[in-house]
Amino acid sequence: MQPLDPGDPRSIGAYRLLGRLGAGGMGRVYLGRSAGGRTVAVKVVHPHFALDEEFRARFRREVEAARRVGGKWTAPVLDADPEASVPWVATGYVAGPALSQAVSSHGPLPVPAVRVLGAGLAEALAAVHALELVHRDVKPSNVLLTLDGPRLIDFGIARATDGTASLTSTGVSVGSPGYMSPEQILGKGVTAAADVFSLGAVLAYAATGEAPFPGDSSAALLYKVVHEEPELGSLEGDLRELVADCLAKNPAARPAPAEIASRLAPGGATGLVGAGWLPGPLVEQVSRAAVTLLNLEPSPDPVVSGPVAFSSPAVGVFGPPLEPPRDAPPATQGASDARLSVSVTADSVPTRSGAPGERGGRKVSCTVALAVAGALAAVTFGGAVLFDLLPGRNDKGSDTAARPPAGSPSAEPSDSSAAEPAEPAEPTEPGESAKEVPKAFIGAWKGPFDVELAGSKISAGTFRVVIGTGKAGAKIGTVNQFDVLGNFACEDNLVLRSATTTELVADGKSSGKAGNNCTPGTHTVKLRLTGARLQYTSQEPRAGDPRALLDRER
Repeated sequence: MQPLDPGDPRSIGAYRLLGRLGAGGMGRVYLGRSAGGRTVAVKVVHPHFALDEEFRARFRREVEAARRVGGKWTAPVLDADPEASVPWVATGYVAGPALSQAVSSHGPLPVPAVRVLGAGLAEALAAVHALELVHRDVKPSNVLLTLDGPRLIDFGIARATDGTASLTSTGVSVGSPGYMSPEQILGKGVTAAADVFSLGAVLAYAATGEAPFPGDSSAALLYKVVHEEPELGSLEGDLRELVADCLAKNPAARPAPAEIASRLAPGGATGLVGAGWLPGPLVEQVSRAAVTLLNLEPSPDPVVSGPVAFSSPAVGVFGPPLEPPRDAPPATQGASDARLSVSVTADSVPTRSGAPGERGGRKVSCTVALAVAGALAAVTFGGAVLFDLLPGRNDKGSDTAARPPAGSPSAEPSDSSAAEPAEPAEPTEPGESAKEVPKAFIGAWKGPFDVELAGSKISAGTFRVVIGTGKAGAKIGTVNQFDVLGNFACEDNLVLRSATTTELVADGKSSGKAGNNCTPGTHTVKLRLTGARLQYTSQEPRAGDPRALLDRER
């Protein structure tokens, strides 16, 4: 969690704000506390989306659907104001790590814990489906672990199965590659059975530490889900049989959530939770988080209630929180799981009544903003997957979970990952041809990068480039990308094409490590010395030609 910025409100509705949890495709997420002492997560919509009537109608409908979802194993919607000048919604705050974070940090869960996890989530889905709703995005980062059981979160993209028309026509299914059902990917209509498929994939991940459909790109993941059998690794016995049943290609062959719960915990998940269900390291982590939460106090600054001014760039981290590298700040709750950050400035000026909300200065078209989001929603680039750009927004899109390989040196995010990339310096004069990588390039470099999309420069996170020795045709290094919160996204290998004393030209391609979500194919990367810094440019138009000015690590 981050401290409130000077431009942040100190209260929203009846909730005093304690800090900023992060940002998602729809807006910012704050940690708040009610007058009665209840801790909540308050999600505030970006003003430029709030001005779009279709988006506002969709938000209103999603809040209404989410209010209907209750039960022991979910985070309830407590309050909302869809009609506010900047709409917001408050949900119960869950002080526990996401399953993706837990597995990345501590490894697979023990079998008894997996059984409790599956039973609790199955009971949650049974309650959701009884309301004729489908979650549509059950994945590890939408599952939080607490001492009293799992919680299924993020019902923002749940939609009634009564034939409600989509507000978009992009043809992209809501969900996460690798956890989406085959029928969801093929656009054949989504029923409750799609959530069962996703639950099976989540249980396989929890038990083995690996997704059942591995792949180094979204396209590969989607193909495997539709055409290949799952890889269930070390799963054994009745748990393996149950997961395989959930992952059946035919929706009609999958068990119902009530049957899953019964097979995993005949007496109900609650009885198993009472005896303690999480392994020791996770219990310690959750306990520490709870103590920290209790000690938080609201800022002593004067209370400023109302919509967020958004006078500074609004940074969106798209995709639910994944486990950051061990030395990185904790991932945020409510930020939804693919890996591009978008910076949009919407300057606020006082209205005639003195209230913020109307923008001045350079105008930002809502249509353009949403069009940019739509254009990003189905592309990936070396280092980031750009799915699920607007979680709970266009009712379309997808994302994927990524995590750094355990012990990987790539798990070191930049301290300035949210900083604005510096403008490239004047390039050095062309150098002489070299047969191998000159010594001046060798070492580790890092810094923020941005992309150019729809005529706008968009902050996208941090690059860490490691360059070694090598000749043309040989691998000379790697490029690792982290989002603005320090979450690992992807690793590319660099194969040298040519070299001079001032510039390297290389082919960038996914390293193929587990958890990578890089664009398929090869793209050109140029690394040019500009004084004491390294200028990075990538010829990847699908991703806005990423660029960065990197500093040598000390």
